[in-house]
Amino acid sequence: MFRLASDLRIYLHREPIDFRAGINSLAIVVEQSMGLDPFQHAVFAFCNRRRDRIKLLIYDRSGFWMLLKRLEADRFHWPRSQEAVLTLTTEELHWLLDGINIAAVRRHPVRQYQSVG
Repeated sequence: MFRLASDLRIYLHREPIDFRAGINSLAIVVEQSMGLDPFQHAVFAFCNRRRDRIKLLIYDRSGFWMLLKRLEADRFHWPRSQEAVLTLTTEELHWLLDGINIAAVRRHPVRQYQSVG
C-alpha cells in the first residue's frame, strides 16, 4: 500500500457523496461545502453511502490526483461527529484505509514533566 507524507493536512468530508463525481465536482465540494481551498497541500477524503468506497483528492503543484479504494466485502469505519469536516493526521487516514476504527483507538496521554529526577 502507498503511504502519504506526514506533513499533509487531511480533511474528511463527513457526509456521503455521489461517487459518480469526478475531480472537478470534488474540487467544488471542497470549496463550497467544506469551505476549503482544493489547491492547498492537503488530502480531501470522501466516502459513498454504503461506506465501501473512499475517494481521495490531492493537488500536487501541476494537477489533481484522485485515488479510489473499493472494498469487496467490508465497510470503512467512517468517523461519526457533529462537524461537517473532520481533520485527521496522516497516520489516522492510513488506519482508516486499513480498516481500523479510529474512534475506538485510544492513545496514551501526552506527558509533560518538569525534570527527570
